[in-house]
Amino acid sequence: MKISVEHIAKLARLSISEEEKELFGPQLNGILSYMEKLDELDTKDVGPTSHVLSLSNVMRDDMPGKSIPREDALMNAPDHTDKFYRVPKIIE
Repeated sequence: MKISVEHIAKLARLSISEEEKELFGPQLNGILSYMEKLDELDTKDVGPTSHVLSLSNVMRDDMPGKSIPREDALMNAPDHTDKFYRVPKIIE
């Protein structure tokens, strides 16, 4: 399970110690085992839903607000040039 913990940490851009890998490995395994149990449920008579409650438009109004300074936004970016985020090229 260490490989999965390391992979998830890498995706989240977290550095974790060997002790944390040992701690989180069994926890992650328990979560995944529970998800496998949920996969065994018979849902053939259950229709697809996006939300279990019949709610509609419970969002607040979109109001412009004060944003954080650009320097603060870029501070934790893995790579940036001037005022732009740099990301790996994905389209050839």
